[in-house]
Amino acid sequence: QVQLVESGGGLVQAGGSLRLSCAASGRIFIINAMGWYRQAPGKQRDLVATITRGGITNYADSVKGRFTISRDNAKNTVYLQMNSLKPEDSAVYYCNADRVRAAGGIEVDWGQGTQVTVSS
Repeated sequence: QVQLVESGGGLVQAGGSLRLSCAASGRIFIINAMGWYRQAPGKQRDLVATITRGGITNYADSVKGRFTISRDNAKNTVYLQMNSLKPEDSAVYYCNADRVRAAGGIEVDWGQGTQVTVSS
C-alpha cells in the first residue's frame, strides 16, 4: 500500500506565496512522473504541473512563470512553489504519482488533497 500525503495549503492574500509538499510512503519500488492537479468547486480536476523522474517539467499555461514544481527522488517527495497567487488559483490541490510496481505494471496514486484559498 502506498500513501501520498500533501501539506502546505492554507489561506493567503493575492500576490502571496505558498509551498505545497507531497510525500509518498509505503511499499514503493520506483516512482516515475509526479504531478499536481487542482479542482475548484463545480469544476473538473485540471493539471497544474508535472515532473519526470529525470526532472523534465510541464506546466499549465495559467501557472507558467508563477509556479515551480520540483522533487526529491531520495525522499519520494514532490513540491509546488506557488508565487504571485491569484484568487483564481483557489482550489483543492492534489498530488499524484505514476508508480512502477515491483511485480510489473504501472499504478497511479493520488493524495487526499490540500485546500488553497487566495483572498482578493
